[in-house]
Amino acid sequence: MALQCGIVGLPNVGKSTLFNALSSAKAEAANFPFCTIEPNVGVVTVPDKRLQILEGLVSPQRVLPTVIEFVDIAGLVKGASKGEGLGNKFLANIREVDAVIHVIRCFDDENIVHVAGSVDPVFDKDVIDTELQLKDLESIDKKIQKTEKVAKSGDAKARKELETLNLFKEALTSGKNARSVDVEKEDLEAVSDLHLLTIKPVLYVANVDEESILKGNKYVDQLKEKVQEENAEVILLCAAIESQIAEFEDFEEKELFLGEYGLEESGLNKLISAAYSLLDLITYFTAGVQEVRAWTIKKGWKAPQAAGVIHTDFERGFIKAEVIKLADYQNFKTEAGCRENGKISIEGKEYVVKDGDIMHFRFNV
Repeated sequence: MALQCGIVGLPNVGKSTLFNALSSAKAEAANFPFCTIEPNVGVVTVPDKRLQILEGLVSPQRVLPTVIEFVDIAGLVKGASKGEGLGNKFLANIREVDAVIHVIRCFDDENIVHVAGSVDPVFDKDVIDTELQLKDLESIDKKIQKTEKVAKSGDAKARKELETLNLFKEALTSGKNARSVDVEKEDLEAVSDLHLLTIKPVLYVANVDEESILKGNKYVDQLKEKVQEENAEVILLCAAIESQIAEFEDFEEKELFLGEYGLEESGLNKLISAAYSLLDLITYFTAGVQEVRAWTIKKGWKAPQAAGVIHTDFERGFIKAEVIKLADYQNFKTEAGCRENGKISIEGKEYVVKDGDIMHFRFNV
């Protein structure tokens, strides 16, 4: 399953610079609004040291990591919900992504203009939140009008749906995002067809200068305080540093460069890890002489669902799964060694796949 994250933010906060660094794509990055008009999509391989371990053990013909897609979406401005700037295009693009990466400027630079005239991360966040909330409110109101007519006829399902819709309307009207509404999973069906913008999980990226990459600054503190109310994560990242990292092809050179800034990993790695956690994703592996491959699934999926990611026939005709833990594979060196020492477990349809499982599926169709 391909994960798609939309990179959003006001113009000139560093979205396209970050996108270029993360995906090695070349979206135009310029010091003026709307330099990204069509959403650029960059496909990035997900770094995973476990793949390197398996490659060393199995010596496959090829290694296939899983991927994540970053979508660089046009900058939003106040009034976008009414079509200002590139609002309609922005809002249409953001509906398609799985998660939102909200880039917020947290650095001073008089050479880079700010759309509002000054650096204010709380203002920036509120502008985008408000525009998305207004668009969601518009969608909710339209459905409420339709549902009210059915509810008045005595339809019990419509009355229940109307209650849920009004809960979302109340939250949005008070300036809260749809994801803050606490409802039962089955009640979410009332809004599932609306593809609400503010119901998507969000990750905030504080784009800082090089001096603030380790400890942050006053702007980061302001942003963290603001997002506490929605229990969201803030990641510190310097788009300028990431741009330089992207230029290195040699792994050791990258490590040395990161070390100069006191960093243990790149912003890309931090961003991917946080995005996986945000969406409750995990990775399992298949390993053989032809290929070692990583597969992304939802946490909590059972063996047949995980098999279905490889091919629908695997899920439909699932019989069993053979599972090896990576530590056991490392200890006994080969699949045969794991089998001889009783370290391959045979699991049925109810087995919940764990992060890092090495799996082989048996099926019949």
